[in-house]
Amino acid sequence: MSKERLTQAVDLAYAAMMRKVNGGRIVVETEASLQLQFASMLKVVGELLEAERDEFFTIELEKPITHAEALFGKSGSDRAKIDVYCAFTNASTKEKHGCAIEMKFFKKKNQREPNNRYDVFADLHNLENYGAIADQCFMIVATDHPHYVTWDQYSKDTCDFDFRHGGSYAAGTTATYRTMNHTRT
Repeated sequence: MSKERLTQAVDLAYAAMMRKVNGGRIVVETEASLQLQFASMLKVVGELLEAERDEFFTIELEKPITHAEALFGKSGSDRAKIDVYCAFTNASTKEKHGCAIEMKFFKKKNQREPNNRYDVFADLHNLENYGAIADQCFMIVATDHPHYVTWDQYSKDTCDFDFRHGGSYAAGTTATYRTMNHTRT
């Protein structure tokens, strides 16, 4: 049952955060503040959903992990940090259900749009490798820049990194990011 409550906790915390951000109750200026606001709501919701006597909800920010069989795209090593990690654990049965959440927050004024799209895919690649500690994974991307959402067509050099609504990515597809300085896949 804890897996379902993890999904419920993330969904409720996300909905509450979006209402507060969109309503102006919370002002977000950085990715770190977005993570903190979301994690604080997730902690409250997760603890409210604790159901069994021996069950408890935990949350960690920037959780370091090592995966000897994986090469994480962002770090280029076997080490990564999960933005937000939460879990339901039963103290008597030792059953644990974990959830990894990567978050991105892009400001229009930073002028990094194509690089940021690449970074989202690097985080998605990391999420695919968190299976040893996470039963489920989520990606949350927030922005004040309409280019991520409404742009008609990205350039041929960066079009592989398109996460607009309705976009899709087939497993095993090589995505290539070409810049004047170098090419990344």
